[in-house]
Amino acid sequence: QVQLVESGGGLVQPGGSLRLSCAASGSIFSIGVMGWYRQVPGNQRELVALITGGGSANYTDSVKGRFTISRDNAKKTVYLQMNSLKPEDTAVYYCKAGLVSARTRTYNDYWGQGTQVTVSS
Repeated sequence: QVQLVESGGGLVQPGGSLRLSCAASGSIFSIGVMGWYRQVPGNQRELVALITGGGSANYTDSVKGRFTISRDNAKKTVYLQMNSLKPEDTAVYYCKAGLVSARTRTYNDYWGQGTQVTVSS
């Protein structure tokens, strides 16, 4: 019923920029916190940024000043603008949303499928 669909990943050179999008669809009663996480093979999934329904954002230290998370509540979409990208930003990026779906009537976390971001020369 509920899906989070990501887009915007790809290959970019160091210093370049990418903008990730994640749109929620389905029968959704409400959406709370949305966020972006990233994961490389063999590593734990790492929190990148979070944004509340009211637009208050938090970032992990390694991306502060370079990444910006935003959301469009009308479109049920969260974005991650990534500037000054570094090779260490290379990972699969996942979006997450805490929401109440019409089916479950309970608050649960939902994950996107992930989108690959590769920063390389």
